[in-house]
Amino acid sequence: MLRTVAVILYREVALFEFGVVNEVFGIDRTDDGVPPFEFLICSPEPGVPLSIGNGAFVIPPHSLDDAVRADLVAVPGGDTDPDVFPPEVLDTLRAVVERGGRVLTVCTGAFAAGAAGLLDGRRCTTHWRYGAKIARLFPKAIVNTDVLFVDDGPITTSAGTAAGIDASLHLVRQEYGPDVANRIARRMVVAPHRDGGQRQFVEAPVPACDSDGFATMLGWMIEHLDQDIAVDDLAARMHMSTRTFARRFVEEVGVSPHKWLTEQRVLHARRLLESTALPVDEVAGKVGFASSTLLRHHFNAAVGVTPTVYRRRFAR
Repeated sequence: MLRTVAVILYREVALFEFGVVNEVFGIDRTDDGVPPFEFLICSPEPGVPLSIGNGAFVIPPHSLDDAVRADLVAVPGGDTDPDVFPPEVLDTLRAVVERGGRVLTVCTGAFAAGAAGLLDGRRCTTHWRYGAKIARLFPKAIVNTDVLFVDDGPITTSAGTAAGIDASLHLVRQEYGPDVANRIARRMVVAPHRDGGQRQFVEAPVPACDSDGFATMLGWMIEHLDQDIAVDDLAARMHMSTRTFARRFVEEVGVSPHKWLTEQRVLHARRLLESTALPVDEVAGKVGFASSTLLRHHFNAAVGVTPTVYRRRFAR
């Protein structure tokens, strides 16, 4: 059972990521029917103040020896350079897994798990900005930055900071059931359950193109999303054959014209769902989808939720 939870702090502490784990496991909510957790704040040098930024400090009272006996050890975000992780921290993470415990990483905390060799052959995630870097540093890891969190064996990795809440509540739900997880979520005033497979909500920026002609064309495409844009017509605008245009487009942008156009239509739909009360059918027309069914299909594939659910969560 999940009874003892340790969080490992070292160097400069990522306060929000640490706070997420503390909020779920470190607050006594037994008055609300939540089982008590023994919560241990551990460090390679217990009693030594660690900066949390802006002139404030936190003093971990426990050693790494206390972390080894924990059922779950959490690593908040922080360093992404494998060379700076204290060897004793990496040894502790390995020892926890070897004795049957679990490791939870929040945001870039996944880099510590990678440096300890715990991501080799395992599926994992991290903040979308660092997906390429963690895949490069740990080529044996199976990285997916489209999701909020990933369970693979004893390792749970989560994406950006708020996804640490989802991963933590997921672990509570696994051990104690949905009622306990929901009680904690209500006290935190957060969604009780966001599935790990939900996409990280990341905007796709317009790429910087080497060719001024392509940059101008991308701007035109964005301004005319509501129109029927055919690849043949785009090629003609660039005075190229369709085949040459498609090849050059992939070289400049990184994806096919159809895929990029679909991504931009979904992105514009997100903005309209956030900022207007337009019906979904009307949103579909304004972004260039022939029907609301087509919008729902592409929106769900790209974002991981339906337009209606997205609007409910993000409408201003």
